[in-house]
Amino acid sequence: MPSQPELPKPTAAELDLLQTLWPLGSATARQVHEAMQKTRPDVTYATVLRLMQIMHTKGLLTRDESERSHVYAPAQAQDSLQTNLLKDLMQKAFAGSAKALVLAALRSGISKKERDEIEKLLKEDEQ
Repeated sequence: MPSQPELPKPTAAELDLLQTLWPLGSATARQVHEAMQKTRPDVTYATVLRLMQIMHTKGLLTRDESERSHVYAPAQAQDSLQTNLLKDLMQKAFAGSAKALVLAALRSGISKKERDEIEKLLKEDEQ
């Protein structure tokens, strides 16, 4: 089986920025900065811009340079990146066992609502 090129893995700060950018789809650094300030008022525009430039260099973001203000977009869809990170975590921390990963996640504490959602998904999958 040919190996796929290694996709870049975001740092915690980069993942935080992606969580802000995914719902926007694409945005300028200023728009991302404004959105991030709602939950992190301490973050500066310069920090956001620099992080987005680094993420573009790493291949985590694409950049449209046709306008005066560059427009950035995630290079991977949210579910695709999350799946890749989950597979990596499963291999590294759980010896490839999905069962061990799920059990660890369940033991870490879930709400009654989350448990009900999981049970509903499992029942739907059985049918």
